[in-house]
Amino acid sequence: MATKKRHKGPPTGETGQEALYLKSLSERQVGVAVKLRDGEVVSGWIEYFDDMMVRLTREGKPNLFIYKSQIRTITESAGTDKRRSGNREELATR
Repeated sequence: MATKKRHKGPPTGETGQEALYLKSLSERQVGVAVKLRDGEVVSGWIEYFDDMMVRLTREGKPNLFIYKSQIRTITESAGTDKRRSGNREELATR
């Protein structure tokens, strides 16, 4: 009797890890560098995200709503954490 080999499909696209990571960055208000598909890099911290876009808040510049499909990478900024307490901002060096 011949046995059929089952072909596995591609892995599922959603593991939930993206949402957990973005939530962590948002809650800790970690500075990030977002590299876009066209090569441009914008910096700030993630204030809000959903399944389609990310809101990047920037110091002294307009905030950006960026479609996730246009993001190549999100990298934590080296050396600084941005923390807000009330109306005051503090930069903590790691």
